[in-house]
Amino acid sequence: MRLILLGPPGAGKGTQAQRLAHKHHIIQLSTGEMLRAAAAAGTPIGLQAKEIMASGALVPDEIVIGIISDRLDQPDMKNGFILDGFPRTVPQAAALDELLKKKHIKLDAVVELRVNESALLNRVETRVAEMRARGEEVRIDDTPEVLSKRLASYRTLTEPLIHYYSERRKLLTVDGMMTIEHVTREINRILAAIGAAEPNAAAPKLAPGAARKTAGTMDKKAPKTVGRPAKVAAKAGKPASKKAKMAAKRTGTKTSKKPVKKSTGKASKKVTKKRAKR
Repeated sequence: MRLILLGPPGAGKGTQAQRLAHKHHIIQLSTGEMLRAAAAAGTPIGLQAKEIMASGALVPDEIVIGIISDRLDQPDMKNGFILDGFPRTVPQAAALDELLKKKHIKLDAVVELRVNESALLNRVETRVAEMRARGEEVRIDDTPEVLSKRLASYRTLTEPLIHYYSERRKLLTVDGMMTIEHVTREINRILAAIGAAEPNAAAPKLAPGAARKTAGTMDKKAPKTVGRPAKVAAKAGKPASKKAKMAAKRTGTKTSKKPVKKSTGKASKKVTKKRAKR
């Protein structure tokens, strides 16, 4: 199974990605984690990413795509993956499509978690208020002000992907405002409905032949009728001898008997004439 999760900040993509990865034994791919892992591993493209990240600049799309390409080649990717947080723009999606095409990898679906932005802001406000009431430190990026900016960025850059994947008939939309359990069940339901969760997706190609072998109506009955004209004729209400004669004509027996009949007839005529003379 190969999936992409779409949704604004706070929609629950990370939580659902973890649940899907656990249920279907696939790998959750986070671009941030992949960049850090590649940098730590000291790969050529990882070192490029490390230098750029150290300068505080954004890593270019071609480097991110290169790191994803290296990751897809690793053995643990054989069961599939979930991309969480990538692609974020239409050009990134187009580059990813090209990469998957080169690697002969089929993307099964893009799951969009659709949420109400005002409800997300209310959630953050409530969470921040509760954390402050407990005396806990609030993360800098976990405030209504920061979330508003991230939502605006999502609408501008990432939301066009909904139309992009919808045109390619890959988009599946789920109500992200449901409870976590309900969202998980709905995602699994629609994935099963499109066959993305089925390991034997190619099985339908063998169904016609398999059906004939299973039913066996034509294949098993045909051998019983061949070479048994008497029984078939009896069922049809016809004399068995007539059917047998027809079978004999098809096998060529009649043509071999004609010369014998003619020669026998001539011989009997000669004998009759001789007796008459005597």
